[in-house]
Amino acid sequence: MFENLSDRLSGVFDKLTKQGALSDEDVSVALREVRVALLEADVSLPVAREFIKAIQEKATGQAVTKSVTPGQQVVKIVHDELVHFLAGDDANAGELKIDSPPAPILMVGLQGSGKTTTTAKLAKRLKEKNKKKVLMASLDTNRPAAMEQLAILGGQIGVDTLPIIKGENAVAIAKRAKQQATLGGYDVYMLDTAGRLSIDDELMAEVEAVRDVATPRETMLVVDGLTGQDAVHTAENFDERIGISGVALTRMDGDGRGGAALSMRYVTGKPIKFVGLGEKMDALEEFHPERIAGRILGMGDIVSLVEKAQETIEAEQAERMMKRFKKGQFNMNDLKSQLEQMQKMGGMEGVMGMMPGMKKMAGKIEDAGFDDKMIKRQIALIQSMTKMERANPQIMQASRKKRVAKGAGQDVSDLNRLLKMQRQMGDMMKKMGKMGKGGMMKQAMNGMFGKGPQVPGGMPDMGDIDEKQLQEAAKKMGGGLPGLGGGLQLPPGLSGFGKKK
Repeated sequence: MFENLSDRLSGVFDKLTKQGALSDEDVSVALREVRVALLEADVSLPVAREFIKAIQEKATGQAVTKSVTPGQQVVKIVHDELVHFLAGDDANAGELKIDSPPAPILMVGLQGSGKTTTTAKLAKRLKEKNKKKVLMASLDTNRPAAMEQLAILGGQIGVDTLPIIKGENAVAIAKRAKQQATLGGYDVYMLDTAGRLSIDDELMAEVEAVRDVATPRETMLVVDGLTGQDAVHTAENFDERIGISGVALTRMDGDGRGGAALSMRYVTGKPIKFVGLGEKMDALEEFHPERIAGRILGMGDIVSLVEKAQETIEAEQAERMMKRFKKGQFNMNDLKSQLEQMQKMGGMEGVMGMMPGMKKMAGKIEDAGFDDKMIKRQIALIQSMTKMERANPQIMQASRKKRVAKGAGQDVSDLNRLLKMQRQMGDMMKKMGKMGKGGMMKQAMNGMFGKGPQVPGGMPDMGDIDEKQLQEAAKKMGGGLPGLGGGLQLPPGLSGFGKKK
């Protein structure tokens, strides 16, 4: 998400932060490059102009050029302005209004934007995170098998769908959904409307009729993030005719340039509430402007990383692992669960994209051969071992190594690297186990921010990281994050990745 823009802006700000002092001319040159980067990322020209103008007023003058860290001051100003452009003035704009049950949510958008899938993803989120009883209803009588698709998705995620009655029109289905939601004691009912390939009067008239019947608490516009500036025009048209309360951007994990997201909030005045990052039913994230701004500027997103880890870690498993780690126990079964944890959290790329300063290192680490494919290969090696070998990796001698490597279709050298990584992590667990709870947390935080030896190349100093994010992450972590090695540490294996073959 926003990868191209992030890379371009990181390059601009790297030059600024390396300079000891800045003149107004230096800042102007940097901002010209920022404008080019925004335009290349498909941000509309008027929005890019307004953005640069807002920064120019704050970034030039004595306060910045005479600052102790002028480069970082400029980065902070750009970050704050980016947050303002993405968030507007309402701090809670992203929250869904789903009080007074049954609360109707109307899903609108063009055909092919991922409306039905997003409806199911949002229903799953409301059910699991907000503990709401949800009913879904498909109002799409035009697209073949659209109703059946929603019914199948409902079965997959365990959410009820309105029974299909052939021949009913959209308004009749909406009325039946409202009645069913009221009688069935549902907290939320979601109406998945029909789409068209382009905006036309017939589509708008149908959606208007449904809106008048349902009087939705939220009208969510689903927009394909890959459509670029056209997405902004779509949002304007729907808002003008129907009145939308928020936007869900889909396919933001693709190679789109992300400029639509920056333009959308500014042009329509409507908040982006959710971002779709894949086909899986849990691949829907809340859109937090501060965190997104941090990711775009390479500052990372610690809070989302902690939340993601907490979502994928089971409490009992976490407690069990904590006890083992405190005793200094760390065998191949533990390493395997750590690697699988990494996969659940979006793989190496997903985790590193959220860690401050690590985005710049991603290329080096990939060159060193440590990527998501390597995690799969490491898990395959562990699965090739017997139960006794996994529990006691120290018994691995030459003949055992040959058998295990052959079983996983790899070389003995790959297995040796894995065993070395397990030993290093085991030693680290022993040290942390001896330090007690407070010390353990401190060690983990030091490791995260470059004061410990775990990461090649180190991490950025605290000046590069958003303080609010740190405080929020610290609150969420409480006594540590067991699923990442007894405290929020670096992903398993970063200290022991092998050389590229």
